[in-house]
Amino acid sequence: MAGLYLQPIRVHLLRGTAITMLAAVFCLHAGAQGSDPRALAAVRGAVASQLQADRNDHSNWIYRDYDVSTRNAVYLCVGSPQGELRRMIEVDGHPVSPVEAQQETQRIAEYVRDPSAQAREHKNMAHDDAQATELLKMLPDAFLWNVVADNASEMTLSFRPNPAFDGPDMQSKVMSLMAGTMVVMHNGNHIRTFRGALTDEFRIGFGILGKLNKGGTFDIERREVGLGLWEITETHVHIGGHALFFKTIGQQEDEVKTDWKPSPAQSLKDAERMLSR
Repeated sequence: MAGLYLQPIRVHLLRGTAITMLAAVFCLHAGAQGSDPRALAAVRGAVASQLQADRNDHSNWIYRDYDVSTRNAVYLCVGSPQGELRRMIEVDGHPVSPVEAQQETQRIAEYVRDPSAQAREHKNMAHDDAQATELLKMLPDAFLWNVVADNASEMTLSFRPNPAFDGPDMQSKVMSLMAGTMVVMHNGNHIRTFRGALTDEFRIGFGILGKLNKGGTFDIERREVGLGLWEITETHVHIGGHALFFKTIGQQEDEVKTDWKPSPAQSLKDAERMLSR
């Protein structure tokens, strides 16, 4: 899951949106021919559980975000019902300089006082969520599933491309080229781990417009951060590619989120005040 193709599922596993057509998870197809029925049932249960959690979870969090996607930085993040703010507090293992701290204060203040910027952000998030919902519901049919291991706490499933699956859009076609493993917890049917690699090169416009390279890897880890509440705690994506004039369309991302606790902020202004302290 990388770049503009894989971001929606990652966002959805973290945040999610309201449920639409939950029954479609079970009714769109009779099931992927070639999948182990027990594995397929586990995947469908996990998808249904994730969609249900998305509908019911309105929690907001404070956490530390170790993000080396663009620079080796640590951010303090504060969520609220109006959205989330984050402030860079460390770079390369050291506290930010006074100049950088002032720049962060100004950047956050400008965003909090800019309704148009907030509207754009909310629109982008809603688009990602809607797309992620559709991709999530395709999981049972986009892959062929088998049970690798099963114990009292979790089931490990393997997945590989389903040759009979014909995705309706570019994102789903990329998804159908992935192979790897998924770990589902028995208690609550939560997806704990989703990792794998691209099994083939994906070409856009016969490779003229762009491509994603075979062998690129992704690893998304989710953990329980509150009673029955699960969030993404680690994201590692390393998929290369090129677009026109060899500009990258892949993604190199390593992000670890720790120190989760409920956020008391009731607005972006509250979150700003907390970050300023």
